[in-house]
Amino acid sequence: MIENTLIAALGIELTHVGEGKVIATMPVDERTRQPFGILHGGASVALAETVASLGAYELVDKETQGVAGLEINANHVRPKAEGVVTAVGTVLHRGRTTQVWDIKITDEQDRLICVSRCTMAVINK
Repeated sequence: MIENTLIAALGIELTHVGEGKVIATMPVDERTRQPFGILHGGASVALAETVASLGAYELVDKETQGVAGLEINANHVRPKAEGVVTAVGTVLHRGRTTQVWDIKITDEQDRLICVSRCTMAVINK
């Protein structure tokens, strides 16, 4: 499911997928940096939405439902030039038609790099 997707292209690796919580890592390298040499905000947002999407999918009836991103916002609070970032997504709201996820992206020293909130639509197949 992940092969030949943005997830693979950015080097995102899932380390935990559970009910209401997802953890993933992403390298800060030539794939994820912007021209000034720091982590691209769009790469952080892609990581955040990946975590929220996979977490939301774990909470629906896969036979009859799917999920899609409805809205995402992000605050980029600290630059990161190299290494690895870790995203921890937790569900804030689990409704019948929407879910809201909180995603915190941190560096190796657990310093906040980006905080994001993503609203997922729960859709019937």
